[in-house]
Amino acid sequence: MSTIEYVMHGLGTAMQWHNVVFVFLGVLIGTVVGVLPGIGPMSGVALLIPITATMTAGLGPEEAATSSIILLAGVYYGAMYGGSTTSILLNTPGESSSVVTTLDGYQMAKQGRAGAALAISAIGSFAAGIISLIGLIFLARPLSAVAIKFGPAEYFSLMVLGLLAISGLAGKSMVKALMMTAFGLLLATIGIDNVSGVERFTFGVPELYQGLEFLTVAVGTFAVGEVFKTILQREGNDGELAKINRILPTKQDLKDSAAPIARGSVLGFFIGLLPGAGAILASFFAYIVEKKISKNPEKFGKGAIEGVASPESANNAASGGAMIPLLTLGIPSSGTTAILMGAFIMYNVQPGPLLFQDHPQLAWGVIASMFVGNLMLLILNMPLVKVFAKVIETPTKYLIPLIIVFSVFGVYAVQYSTFDLLLIMGCGLVGYFLAKNDYPLAPLVLGLILGPMMENNMRRALTISNGDFMIFLQKPVSLAFLIIGLLWISIPLILKLRGRNVLVNEEG
Repeated sequence: MSTIEYVMHGLGTAMQWHNVVFVFLGVLIGTVVGVLPGIGPMSGVALLIPITATMTAGLGPEEAATSSIILLAGVYYGAMYGGSTTSILLNTPGESSSVVTTLDGYQMAKQGRAGAALAISAIGSFAAGIISLIGLIFLARPLSAVAIKFGPAEYFSLMVLGLLAISGLAGKSMVKALMMTAFGLLLATIGIDNVSGVERFTFGVPELYQGLEFLTVAVGTFAVGEVFKTILQREGNDGELAKINRILPTKQDLKDSAAPIARGSVLGFFIGLLPGAGAILASFFAYIVEKKISKNPEKFGKGAIEGVASPESANNAASGGAMIPLLTLGIPSSGTTAILMGAFIMYNVQPGPLLFQDHPQLAWGVIASMFVGNLMLLILNMPLVKVFAKVIETPTKYLIPLIIVFSVFGVYAVQYSTFDLLLIMGCGLVGYFLAKNDYPLAPLVLGLILGPMMENNMRRALTISNGDFMIFLQKPVSLAFLIIGLLWISIPLILKLRGRNVLVNEEG
């Protein structure tokens, strides 16, 4: 079948009534998650994984996996839409990739143009979603065809690249990010070794024989960790909410935004393809590009609509682009796609080159659902801007119990274990203290997910080479991945050291 035929079959799957409901729920919840400051797409997706497992209990295995991933993907790109609302109205980013939107979005709101800023954000996000979807459709199969020729050595090196790339760009300190990656890989070794049957780091606790469940760790560190942060740091929404008057943008607003939306969408899509780059980097790059090519760069930071259109388009396009390495190579390129990958594995579906052969209904159904979801988001976001603005005012005293209830009941519904309930609270405390001290959590979760796959591929490669580690350097593709990974973390360090030396010389 041709790509177009696969897409049409996928659209048929996405348009089944229960999947339409799941798309709607996903994008609606995602928008609310994006609107609520501090929760973010990672916490939102982690929190909903156990709930989707309960919701799809009556469906067949393939249908349950398809519907669940459709909902979770909807939460992911829905949160990218919603994140702009608080940035524009409250000067508080709903999630990290909306930080850049505060620069001009809030200034527009103060000038009485909050409605126009929110509308352009929604239009830009929709355009970016469609552009990234077209890219996803036409790149998915060719990349899968190339990746299917990879051996265990190439896969191991590709996973090393994925880990190094996220570590190289996560958080303020690369050393802390690498430490968290190593910690995640260590956690992945807990349990009974698949090959030798030897217990590893179980300390005689039977519940640890199967290893640490990704779901428990993800929900604990992200969702429950956020609860501890809100309680212990007494966080609240204290900013002044800007008023929304006219919602529809003017013709001039649309004219000024058209080119920035196109540039931001294309740039964001290609940055989203890179492992570890993600939406944050895409939005920053898009903003810098617009400021550089603008005839009036001085208006940026003072309410320029281009400063809202471009970064908002870029972060949404990046979320679509990030799905390509996940679906075709089985490598998450961001923290949220790492959690999505965990959801795939929970349903016994391995993302990667064989996904499009073994589970075409799921793969193309998820891709087609992104078109339906983006359309729903545009319809939801334009008229319901004022409703979503009210969500910002939700008191934390109502929000915190809801998150705890969803976390506890969700994990227990999947695991049926009181040990996991204790573990989720422990992970929440650990997650809070790590985040408080600027230790990024995404590399930890990614290490936990990729650890077993890395170990299996390394062992398979060493079996082929009779224990010779040179196999990872003798295979050209494997060597290329390792070199790229090394450059990914070494270049920023070299640039940082050079910057320090220049500073010392100038002071001297």
